[in-house]
Amino acid sequence: GEDWASFASGAPEVANYINKNEHVTCDVGQVVFGDATTMTADGPWQHTLYKLTGNKWVNSDVEMETGAGIVPYVFRERNLVNAIQWAIGLELFLLIEDPWRVYLTTDHPNAGPFYHYPKVISWLMSNKKRDELLAKTHKGVSKMTTLSDIDREYSLYEIAIITRAATAKALGLRDKGHLGIGADADIAIYKLEDDFERSFSRAKYVIKDGEIVVRDGKIAKGHLGRTFWVDAGGEATDEIKEIFSKYYTLNFENYPVQEKYLPRQEVISCK
Repeated sequence: GEDWASFASGAPEVANYINKNEHVTCDVGQVVFGDATTMTADGPWQHTLYKLTGNKWVNSDVEMETGAGIVPYVFRERNLVNAIQWAIGLELFLLIEDPWRVYLTTDHPNAGPFYHYPKVISWLMSNKKRDELLAKTHKGVSKMTTLSDIDREYSLYEIAIITRAATAKALGLRDKGHLGIGADADIAIYKLEDDFERSFSRAKYVIKDGEIVVRDGKIAKGHLGRTFWVDAGGEATDEIKEIFSKYYTLNFENYPVQEKYLPRQEVISCK
C-alpha cells in the first residue's frame, strides 16, 4: 500500500516466487498478538515507533557498527495493520509449498517471544483455530489478505521440518534435526493432545546429548551447551585493520574471541 489505510498483504506474490525458485528460503517472523519488544539497528524507525506509540524508547550507539533501539510494543487484534501483519505470516507458511524452505520464527523479540511457538504451531495445524482468531480481528483483514480462503493444515511431520529439520539443514548442522545414525541425541518428546498449543507448551522429556535435562516440564539437570561458529576462511584485510586503528577505541587484537571462552565449541565449515 501507499499508506497505513491501504496497507495490504503481498504474501501470495512472495510465496509464488519462492515456490518457483529453489534458491530462496525464508524465516517468517510470525506476529503474535500481545506484548512484544521491538529491537533493531534501524534507529530512525525506532524513533518513529516511539512517536507512534508514546511508549518509552531506549537508543544506543554501538561503536562504529550501528545504532540500536528498543521500544515496547503491543500487537492488537483489532488494529488493522497489526492484524494484517499477523495474517501475512500465516499466509506465507500456508502458501509456500515446500516446508524445507520456510522456517518458524517470531523474529524474537520483535514480533513476539519465542515461547509463543506452541501458539503459532496450533494456528498452522488447525484451520478452526485460525478462523476463531480471525473472527476476533479487524474486519478489514479478510479484504486485505487471503488468509480466510486458505484451508491447509500442517501435519506433525511438517511441523518437525519447519521447527527442526529444515533449519538444521539450512545452517549446515549435519548432526542436528534428524534421528539418523550419528545424529546428536537432542530430542524433545511431547504428549500429544487435541489441544496442540497445550501439547507443545510442556515437553514430557527434553534430551540433550543423550541426557534427560527436562522431565514433565521441569528442569532435571543442568547442561553445558556448545558454541557454534563458522570458519569462513581468509584473513582480515589491511584496510579493516587500518579502520580499527583510526576510529575504534579498542585494538583489532582485542576483537577476536579467545579459545578459553569456548569450553565446548563446534566449527561449521563455510564452503
